[in-house]
Amino acid sequence: MAVLDYTKATIILAELFQEAEAAFSNKQTPPAAPEIARAADALFASGTQSYREVLLGCGLARILDRSINIRCPYMNQGENAFNGRTLDERIINPFLLDRMIPCSKGPYLAVFRRSVELRPATASGLRDKTGYAAMMEYLAALEGADEIDTKALVLYLLYRFVMLRDASNILLFRISRLSLEQYRALVTKLLQVQSGGLIPLLLAVAMLRTIQLCYSLDWEIEWQGINVADKASGAGGDIIVKEKNAVILAIEVTERPIEESRVISTFNTKIIRSGIEDYLFIYSSSLPSDSARQVAKTYFSQGHEINFLQIQEWIVNNLGTVGAKCRSIFTREIIKLFDTRAVGC
Repeated sequence: MAVLDYTKATIILAELFQEAEAAFSNKQTPPAAPEIARAADALFASGTQSYREVLLGCGLARILDRSINIRCPYMNQGENAFNGRTLDERIINPFLLDRMIPCSKGPYLAVFRRSVELRPATASGLRDKTGYAAMMEYLAALEGADEIDTKALVLYLLYRFVMLRDASNILLFRISRLSLEQYRALVTKLLQVQSGGLIPLLLAVAMLRTIQLCYSLDWEIEWQGINVADKASGAGGDIIVKEKNAVILAIEVTERPIEESRVISTFNTKIIRSGIEDYLFIYSSSLPSDSARQVAKTYFSQGHEINFLQIQEWIVNNLGTVGAKCRSIFTREIIKLFDTRAVGC
C-alpha cells in the first residue's frame, strides 16, 4: 500500500486552492479540454457530493505519488492502493469545511463503502449513474496525465469548487419579521441548496432551540458536525435532547431514503445500546418506505417510539404554533448557526 505524505498534501492543496481562488476573483477560468469541462459540469450538477470529493482526493494522491492506482482507495486492494478514507478525513473534508465549500458527510461512510473500487462497474450499485460516469471520465484523464497536466486538472477541479461555494453562498439579512408563508418559502429555498445534509440539520437545531427558549424548557441540545459518524462519536443520533442529563429525544436528520433495513439497524445499534426511548427521523423529501413504517409500528408495540417527520412541515407547523414573538427566536437562531464558520459547508 502506498503511504501518503499528509503534510505535503495539505501544502499542495492549499497552494492550488489559492491559485483557483485568484483565478475566480480575476475572472480567468483555468484552461481545460472541452470534455473535461463537460465532465465537471455533470459532476457539480450532481446531488451526490461524494463523487467530486473523492475525485479531489484521487487527484491529490496522484500528485503526491504517480505510482498510486487511484482506482483503489482501500489499503487491502493491492500494493499500489492508497487509503482514500484517511486522506479524506484528515485532509480533504476538513479543508472543504474550512473553506466553507459544500461537501459530503464522508464519502467513504456513505457512497464508497466496503472496499469498493472506482471503476465503471461500480455504477450498478449507485443511484446517480450520470454523475458517476462524469467522475470516471475525469478519473481517466488524471490517470493519463503527466505531472504538469495532473496539477492542471486538480486546479480546474478546485476552481469549480470555488464556483460552487460562490453559487451556494447564502446571504443572511437581519430580518425583523416574516409571515408564516414567508417562513415556508425560506425553508423551502434553503432545503434546495446542496449542503451534504448540513442545512436540514441546522434548521432542525434552530427549531429545537426555538421551542426550548420559547417555553423555557430545561433542555440541553447536543448536536454534532455533519461529517461525524454516530458510531465513531458514540452519539445516538445527529441531535440529542437531554433533560436533567437524561436523553428524552434522539433525532436523525436525513436526506437519504429511509428503508426498513435502516430502521432495524438504527434500533439495534443506537436505540437499544443507548437506551433511547424516543427516536425521531426527520427527513427532507424521500418518504419513509411502507416497510420502514411497519417495522416502526412493531417496535412501538414493544415499547419503543420511532417516528417520522418531514422537516419543512414540522418547522412551519411549529412556527405557526409558537407565535410571532417566538418566530423571531427562530430567525435569530438560524442566522446564528449559519454565521458560524465551523458549519459553513
